[in-house]
Amino acid sequence: MSNTYSLLIRGGKVMLPEGMQQVDIAVDGEKIVEIGPSLSGSADREIDATGKVVFPGTFDGHVHFDEPGRTEWETIKDGSAGLAAGGGTTFIDMPLNSSPCLLDKEEFQKKYDIASHDSYTDFGFWGGLTPDNLDRLEELAACGVVGFKAFSCYSGIPEFKGIDDYSALKGMEIIKKLGLPLMVHCENDALTAKLGAEQAAAGRDDAWAYFAAHAPITEIESITRMITFAEETGVKLIIAHASLGKSIDIINAARARGVDVSVETIGQYLILTDEEVAALGPVAKCSPPVRSKENQPLMWAHLLAGDIDYVDSDHSPSDPSLKEGVSFMKAWGGIASVQHTLTGLLTHGYHARKVSLARIMKLTCENMPKSLRIEGKGKIAVGYDADFALIDLNREYILKADDILYKHHVSPYMGTRFKGAVDETILRGQTIMRDGKIIGTPRGRMIMCKG
Repeated sequence: MSNTYSLLIRGGKVMLPEGMQQVDIAVDGEKIVEIGPSLSGSADREIDATGKVVFPGTFDGHVHFDEPGRTEWETIKDGSAGLAAGGGTTFIDMPLNSSPCLLDKEEFQKKYDIASHDSYTDFGFWGGLTPDNLDRLEELAACGVVGFKAFSCYSGIPEFKGIDDYSALKGMEIIKKLGLPLMVHCENDALTAKLGAEQAAAGRDDAWAYFAAHAPITEIESITRMITFAEETGVKLIIAHASLGKSIDIINAARARGVDVSVETIGQYLILTDEEVAALGPVAKCSPPVRSKENQPLMWAHLLAGDIDYVDSDHSPSDPSLKEGVSFMKAWGGIASVQHTLTGLLTHGYHARKVSLARIMKLTCENMPKSLRIEGKGKIAVGYDADFALIDLNREYILKADDILYKHHVSPYMGTRFKGAVDETILRGQTIMRDGKIIGTPRGRMIMCKG
């Protein structure tokens, strides 16, 4: 007796946890129920994936979709559409730059209500840690946040304060008891302020002045200090968007002595250099800044060695007026890039540097949900959600504004050539993006950590 499925994907090269295999995938409802060569049976829908790689849907653990309150910057609907266009099926939204920020259960409910109605992909939330909400961390955990996010510096949003040493220590103690991780944006606030003042006094406000104000020591010192607090409290620490090879050296040394610390980086630190950012202007401004061409190969070496745990987008858009017609120093410090994490790694990693697809899969799909104890996401395996990105590894395209599905059609990669493209994205057994177009209506739901 033959089986009947809701979906069969046949003929593709499938990225399984154990490596790439030429197998079929059977889906019943929202779950993967069988994987194997030449599966028998029929399905309500079959996809011929011949010539394509079937990847897990990517899991972006670091986006700023800005709702509620700053819909002129980005929306959950548009941001999740951009994620889906790049092969993504799950995002974790940051507690800022929405307004108010996600610092208590009331703001959690507002954000949840919007996402459950508007998101094309599945979603989760980071709660905020600031000096002002230490008494709200337990209630946020009860709401279902996957962890907490803090800044050791000015966040760019006055209502989301950076942590001082006291709130870092006390916050980590509470978060450790809650069994959740803490992600920290690491830059030394006092140093960046003083170094920035020096540049202003010298009459400089260009990209090189910004790089000088956010010199490597500002990141290195802060990472070292946050690791010290994490070592004392035992909290699981995630270093957000490390930009320096030396930062990862420090993290590796901490891991070697038993500190529970992992590290994220972002595509721009692998793809761009400071000289290119200076030429591009504010569209490529981010914090920490993109570093020198001498640093870039160090980042790739760490990625190839397995020292980097996650590559996320840190999609941090703004109203275009905050990037246009202002000096580099005054421009908003965030890059819009949620659509191009996977294709950027295929282009600059797989094709240009022989980074394996297995490594890219771990960085963009598998490692973050594993770290956050989220079941059913990040792998193509029986019992997991039927989340897939169908990839044409050799399709090339030049990025144009019309290709972008997130709110503001800007990117530091505009006009550049990518090799490796997502043809179709499937969320829990249903296609949500095909050929650069969103299919259907929003159906995302919130993901939860294992208890």
